[in-house]
Amino acid sequence: MIEREIIVVGAGPAGSSCAWQLHQAGREVLVLDQHTFPRVKLCAGWVTPRVWNMLGVQPSDYPHSLIRLNRLIYHIHGRRMPLPTRQYSIRRYEFDHWLMKRSGAEFRQHKVQSIRSENGYYIIDDTYRCKYLVGAGGTNCPVYRTLFRPRNPREEAKRISTMELEFPYQYSDSSCYLWFFDHDLPGYSWYVPKGNNHLNIGIGGKFQDLRARGQTIRQHWEWFVEKLRRLRLVENIPTPVKGYNYYLRQRLPMPQIGNAFLVGDAAGLATIDMGEGIGPAIHSGLLAARAILNGELYSPRKIPRYSLWDLLFWWR
Repeated sequence: MIEREIIVVGAGPAGSSCAWQLHQAGREVLVLDQHTFPRVKLCAGWVTPRVWNMLGVQPSDYPHSLIRLNRLIYHIHGRRMPLPTRQYSIRRYEFDHWLMKRSGAEFRQHKVQSIRSENGYYIIDDTYRCKYLVGAGGTNCPVYRTLFRPRNPREEAKRISTMELEFPYQYSDSSCYLWFFDHDLPGYSWYVPKGNNHLNIGIGGKFQDLRARGQTIRQHWEWFVEKLRRLRLVENIPTPVKGYNYYLRQRLPMPQIGNAFLVGDAAGLATIDMGEGIGPAIHSGLLAARAILNGELYSPRKIPRYSLWDLLFWWR
């Protein structure tokens, strides 16, 4: 049996940030993830100034590809609104690997299958044992599924269905575009330039609303792709495209049960207005680490529920 004081399941931004804070404090922490790093992770991938502040670094310190976005071009019900901002687009392939290495924590590739509580410890797959357990494995996190789901069922009204691509592309337009409620979509679509000549395009909508209208996210994706071609933003779009689900911020009665914690998408913390997940993930990982270090009750209430303030009022 491999024993560590703290085990974090999931090495994304939430898990790596939590592990970093714990490792900095000299605590014994092991991170488990089913993937090796770097690994492909689909994500619009914008990072706000708040994120750099929480990580204690400047954007200039980041060693990988980074694009500064000085404005966002919103389209709401067909109305075009260019708005000033100060955001950064990153590639999760690079960003997550950097966060994991930066944490300094021990890492092992392992796909968690079973978890049980026994005599004040958590036993993982009869192989690992720990006193504290952090679930940072995203929407399908095994910590949520095993320990939290019976007490914290997710709200289906907050479920978002998405389709997304990130691919090498010599784009000619380096602006970031966002379309809200386009073609009667209950959500929004995006065009986000990335570093090293990569582009991310995607679409997300509320699953329940789509189903009630007899629509699918794929139908909206096909319409969106044609729109990008008409606008001459993208010509050749690779296939196949991947889809996935995640949850917007919702009421979470019990983000902590005993010495087990949920952070990031495992806790359903994406912002209500923009579905932004990186900032809430990192914030929740740091809060969980501080709760472990200080013996405090963990609560994500301090995490902003909306992105708009960070996107538009960064200078305040």
